[in-house]
This record gives sequence, C-alpha cells and structure tokens, in this order.
Amino acid sequence: MVNQLLINDIDNCDVPDINLLVTEDDTPVDNLASEKQQRLLVGSLYSSLKNQIFLAAANVGIYHIYGESAIVPDIFVSFDVQVPENWWEKQNRCYLVWKFGKSPEVVIEIVSNRKGEELGEKLKTYEQMKVFYYIVYDPNQQLGEQVLRIYTLKARGYVETKNNWLDDIGLGVTLWTGEFEGRHDSWLRWCNKDGNVLPTGDERALLLAEKLKALGVDPDSI
Repeated sequence: MVNQLLINDIDNCDVPDINLLVTEDDTPVDNLASEKQQRLLVGSLYSSLKNQIFLAAANVGIYHIYGESAIVPDIFVSFDVQVPENWWEKQNRCYLVWKFGKSPEVVIEIVSNRKGEELGEKLKTYEQMKVFYYIVYDPNQQLGEQVLRIYTLKARGYVETKNNWLDDIGLGVTLWTGEFEGRHDSWLRWCNKDGNVLPTGDERALLLAEKLKALGVDPDSI
C-alpha cells in the first residue's frame, strides 16, 4: 500500500504540501489473522509500558523523505514521541519523520504472501530510514523455512541476528503458543529479558483476579 507525497515547487525548494498529502485511502488491506496479530503486539505494549513515552501503530503511513512515497509497515514503534494533541489535523494523521524528528526504532512486517517485498524493497527502505530493528514474521513460511527474521542496524546496513533481545529498546520478541481473544494459535509477542511475554490488558486482569482469589478475595465483589 503506497501513497504519494505531493510537493509544491516553491523557489526550487522541496516544501511538502500537507493538504495534498494522502494520509489514508480507506482501502482494506489486511486479513483477519494479520489484523489480530497487529492488535496483540500494539495492545500489549500499551498495557505494559505504562511509564514510557512511545508511539506504536499498525498500518499507518511513514513519510521519511520529501518527495518520496510513504511506506506502510504492519507495525512500527517509536520511542520518546507522542501523537500530537489534535490528531485529526492533516499533518498529524501519519508519521512524518521530519516532524517527529526521528525514524521509528522498530518495524515489524507480517508476511501474508510472496508479493510484499519484505526481504527486498521494504528491507532497503527501512535500512535507508535507519530503523534500528526490522522484524519479519512469516508464520506460513512463505519466504523460506525461517518463521522469524530479525535484522539489526550495524554501521550502514542491516545484519541478520539470532538474538531476539533488542537491547537498544529493552524489549525482546518471542514466538508464543496460546489463546488471544478466543483464538488459540502461535503468535509473535513482546517479551522481557527473561523471555516472559508482555501481558495484554485482559491477561493482566486475569492475573490480578487469580492473586485476589489466592488471598481469599472474590474479585467480582470488588
């Protein structure tokens, strides 16, 4: 899904015309499995990283160079930035690298078929953007035997690593089998350094209820 950034030619300077920038096209682009996987990854961050400032989003366009088309990752995470107060304003509806002052630290692509260029043009673009970590999750092994590929930025390019701990952001990723929103499957999840997954809001509530029951307190009575 690619949107084109339109530029006004004013005194030969590249000045982006925000009013002409395509921030959404209302075209459904994802399947049910990918959509649920995206919500798990984004939602668990917001449930678990309460004391950190960050922006995590799914299927939101990133513009990184004036005059070049946007790239729309399945998921991105950018730390130390926040969504502007008025997010309905045109210039606040997508991720403009020159406005936020930095590229996201992490981008995740979920492979649905062999046409997505996850290991081709998308990899090159994220490399050019200097995204610290690029993660390709391929649950159906469309691109080969590896279900999970993790790339880390070294000097001028990406290097594939087997280390699932993303040291620069203090998070890891792991493959986890279990139930999310009534669906039992294998999922990609965030984890801490010990390998424990970051819980969703529902999982946190369940853990709290179990602790209360162990103390002899009926959670439904609170």
